[in-house]
Amino acid sequence: MVEVIGVSVPRVDAPAKVTGQALYSGDLSMPGMAHMKILFAERPHAIVRRIDTSKAEAMPGVVAVFTAKDVPVNEYGLQINDQPVLCGPGSSIPGADRVRFVGDQVAVVVAESEAIAEEALRHIEVEYEDLPVVTDPRQAMQPDAPLIHPERGDSNLCVHYRIRKGDIEAGFAQADVIIEGEYAMPPQEHAYLQPEAGLAYIDEEGRVTVACAGQWTHTDRKQIAHALGLPVEQVRVIYPAIGGAFGGREDLSVQIVLALAAWKLKRPVKIVWSRRESIIGHAKRHPVYARARWGATREGRLVAAEVEVIGDGGAYMYTTNKVLGNTTLTVCGPYFIPNIKVDVYGVYTNNLPSAAFRGFGAPQGAFIAEMQMNKLAEALGMDPVSIRLMNAVRQDQTMATGTPPPNPVTVPQVARAAAERFGWQEGANGWKPPARSQPAAPHLRRGFGFAVGFKNIGFSFGYQENCWARVELHGNAEIEHVVLYHAGAEVGQGTHTVMAQMVAQAVGVPMEKVSLVLSDTAVTGDSGSASASRMTFMAGNAIRGAAERALQAWREEQRPAIGEYTYLAPKTTPLDKETGYATPNFIYAYSAQAVEVEVDIETGQVRLVRVVSAHDVGRAINPNLVEGQIEGGVVQAQGYAILEEFKTRDGYVLTDQLSTYLIPTVLDIPERVESVILETPEPIGPWGARGVGELPYLPLAPAIGAAIHDAIGVWIDEFPYTGERVLRKLGVLKR
Repeated sequence: MVEVIGVSVPRVDAPAKVTGQALYSGDLSMPGMAHMKILFAERPHAIVRRIDTSKAEAMPGVVAVFTAKDVPVNEYGLQINDQPVLCGPGSSIPGADRVRFVGDQVAVVVAESEAIAEEALRHIEVEYEDLPVVTDPRQAMQPDAPLIHPERGDSNLCVHYRIRKGDIEAGFAQADVIIEGEYAMPPQEHAYLQPEAGLAYIDEEGRVTVACAGQWTHTDRKQIAHALGLPVEQVRVIYPAIGGAFGGREDLSVQIVLALAAWKLKRPVKIVWSRRESIIGHAKRHPVYARARWGATREGRLVAAEVEVIGDGGAYMYTTNKVLGNTTLTVCGPYFIPNIKVDVYGVYTNNLPSAAFRGFGAPQGAFIAEMQMNKLAEALGMDPVSIRLMNAVRQDQTMATGTPPPNPVTVPQVARAAAERFGWQEGANGWKPPARSQPAAPHLRRGFGFAVGFKNIGFSFGYQENCWARVELHGNAEIEHVVLYHAGAEVGQGTHTVMAQMVAQAVGVPMEKVSLVLSDTAVTGDSGSASASRMTFMAGNAIRGAAERALQAWREEQRPAIGEYTYLAPKTTPLDKETGYATPNFIYAYSAQAVEVEVDIETGQVRLVRVVSAHDVGRAINPNLVEGQIEGGVVQAQGYAILEEFKTRDGYVLTDQLSTYLIPTVLDIPERVESVILETPEPIGPWGARGVGELPYLPLAPAIGAAIHDAIGVWIDEFPYTGERVLRKLGVLKR
């Protein structure tokens, strides 16, 4: 048997994508297809008093106009049903007549061409009663703040997590050094290449079928079916090729209105959003404000950590409860701290909703924890590597939630690996950084920074994590063809290639004999979401189980031999409401990064020169794909830390194009990104694999913050680290 695990085989989707044969959502078409455009609210908070669609409906070429009254069950949401499909009068759902952010959808036009549909939007008359707007979550928490969801109670608070471990006051009494900090972390646009688009139609079985990019076919189907008042069996979801996701496609955008139109009109309907529609119409990374107070002994031992986090959830829940749950877990780092007090709040505002984005709350938690660690190291006269090695949680110690980590803890290994590759050297008095290169120009300064990160693999907090797979073996005397059925989404990360490798290895055939049937609810069971860095781990375990059953059927001479299997991960528990005590996850993965930056003290510009990124992935199923995840995660986190500024004013989006919201280009990326892959086998992972997708993102912003401090001598506790922000901190510019 030829080993295919641990081999960098070519991506199975590469030929179709590089030749243009792969069809993305915007490429789809069908005979008789109509076109859709959506009328956005374009105001942050108002009651829709009246909608008159008669002029639009009378236009030649307009097929139909739909409003709130046309949606059978006018609500949806990934966590709770708190968002109207269409906002306006005529709905039986309380609060559906209110718009809460500029991207709320008010009406949809279906026409014979996109141009006609767009023109018809201008003929829809909407009467709004504007309401007070609140965009700062700290203000939204005040008792007299305008309510975003008055139908849900008398507060804008949508979630509150607490951790109470040990005795916080006694802990601070033991501290020789106490560091306090206030931090602000920005929103971030997903900026995937493919904007929201889709095609809906009635299939040969009479099912409402939606072909549209997403991250979890079966949850998309469930939400569509709920809103249309249909049994889930009457709805089908198919994923075409997907041009990036990063968490931004977990929540629905165009799927329900497409399904509504196809269902009512009994003809295919297509939509493609413009970049502006994409930017104002889908959610962003959570902006977070935090205050932290940490204490350590003079030897460097952490004794107490107190943190308050206020996260801006925006207009609707989306995944705020889960994202900020992850922030709660990571805000004290992968360290043993005996005394902890944490309060994490999620708050409704009239900003765009906040949702999943690579790292899922852990980048914000890591920024707070790692900035505190670097400041403590400076105050204690320690190097940033030694203080982390001293305090890294061990298998026999408890994490913030009062329970030990569930799997091999490799914080020391990744920290050492990153430091050594970067050039730090361990000596009797700690770790010393390498000699720094001197820039040619006198206005340039170089600095080094270091940080670590950790995050769960798979879903948390008591959800029974599960994943389905089906393997079919075809042939007579020998296995000639293997078919894998799986619903997992390929969002650019290479997961379908890894699935093909894993099923080939499990069955014992070369990859050339494997074909895949993927991401279609009509023929696949529920395999879960392409999120939480879970897909390799969960799919691998499901594929192994299905392959074993198929091989047993083969030995029993069944032809074709078929095996289905649903893998159930170890159970977790929710956070205790008062103390936060829990076993919230069944796996953690760890990463560390060392960086070099160059700061121009005349312009304030920060240039990321070099990044060493070390990760323990358990087992690299496809090493090239792991390196791709690391390099892509670093560049995306670089944009978050240095360049990307999503600007709003009073709830209105100012950076609504990629000409005003700048993301890194090939001219901005670091000179060197060095990937260090560690492989400590995960005991319950398929072939020892753990996961890597989100890990490269986590430590970069605090590592850059530390490097800037090393270069120019000031701590900047708010990012992105734009030239303007750096110059203000240096006193060159005044606010």
